[in-house]
Amino acid sequence: MAVAVITFVVALAVIASERVHRTKVALLGAAIVVLFVGGEFDQEAAIEAVDFNTIGLLAGMMILVYLTQQTGVYDYIAIRAGQLSRGDSLRLVLSLAGTTALLSAFLDNLTTILLIVPVTFLIADAFDIDPLPLVIIEVIASNIGGTATLIGDPPNIIIAGATELSFNDFLVNLAPVAALAFVVVVAFLYAVYRHRLRIPERNRELVMELDAAASIRDPAELRRSGVVLIITVLAFFAHQALHIEPATVALAGAAVALLITSIPLEQALSKIEWPTLFFFVALFVMVGALEVTGVIADVAEGVQDLTGGDRTAELFGILWVGALGSGIVDNIPFTTAMIPVVSELQGADGDDSYWWALSLGACFGGNATIIAAAANVAAAGLTERAGMPIGFVNFLRIGVPATLISLAIASAYVGVRYVVL
Repeated sequence: MAVAVITFVVALAVIASERVHRTKVALLGAAIVVLFVGGEFDQEAAIEAVDFNTIGLLAGMMILVYLTQQTGVYDYIAIRAGQLSRGDSLRLVLSLAGTTALLSAFLDNLTTILLIVPVTFLIADAFDIDPLPLVIIEVIASNIGGTATLIGDPPNIIIAGATELSFNDFLVNLAPVAALAFVVVVAFLYAVYRHRLRIPERNRELVMELDAAASIRDPAELRRSGVVLIITVLAFFAHQALHIEPATVALAGAAVALLITSIPLEQALSKIEWPTLFFFVALFVMVGALEVTGVIADVAEGVQDLTGGDRTAELFGILWVGALGSGIVDNIPFTTAMIPVVSELQGADGDDSYWWALSLGACFGGNATIIAAAANVAAAGLTERAGMPIGFVNFLRIGVPATLISLAIASAYVGVRYVVL
């Protein structure tokens, strides 16, 4: 346990310092826990700790996005989005954040980020503004939007798998607070970044004069790969009904796209964000060591001791400890560890409000740090590849206040809806 904790804490500190690439740090940390933790955490346990559904989803969507990007379709979308916003920074932020939140709710936040960030870079380039504020706003909006539905964020999928809660249950209980948190948090983020999103009048005029249709470089390729992308996205909406994992959908779409594209296979595969994928693998292994050695379970069970059996204290304890744990570790494994604890706290009467508190804590807590949610890490990889890394501390400065605001709203919501009423 000591080796697992010390390794994770040191790795987190070095990643935060930004002196060494986070993937190098994570891989070294993963190697240390596999070699020295011992006990039940052997090589097989390390492999089992890796969430290959996330890895497959990332790899498949990276291939699909690259292949469709070569057609110029994202340039077209970026120009049209810029023209519809008429160069107004507030309209631009609202349209990008709103689209991201909506897609995250009904697609999932990781896939949404992989689709929306390339478009954002092109929009920012057209207006000659810094893309990082827009990307950070989108990441935070994606985690809030994903909170609203069963399929929007991995913690909700995990909770649904452990309970009999339906899609409508999630929608009715979480969509209202997610919508309110979205409005307040995006308003806060716009106030913080407004000075970095000022669009010069000349740039507005240039964007309005652009011919969006002329940006389509290869119509034939677009007809082929575009159809595959649309079918893949539609399949994401129906993946639960079809009993198909998101990774299977993404990889199947990527396989078909590679088969019909004129772009060489080697070129397409070289565009996968391999450092991001390896960072995920290493992070899963380190967190797996924390799980197997009982660290996460001890933290989760601490909620029980702190609350002392009081229902109100238990609800708020689950909410805030869920957010803290998700922000430090990652909301997927922490939610998994909290499931048996919440189930025991819930008791025989089946009070579902405990699950809503866990969902809000885990999903909103995913905005605290750059490693707290899969969408965050994916966005960090995309910005790094573009030569404009977000940075651990830079995200922390915005993510923590945004998380605290959303948690304050969630606390008021839980208090009114599940305690007072």
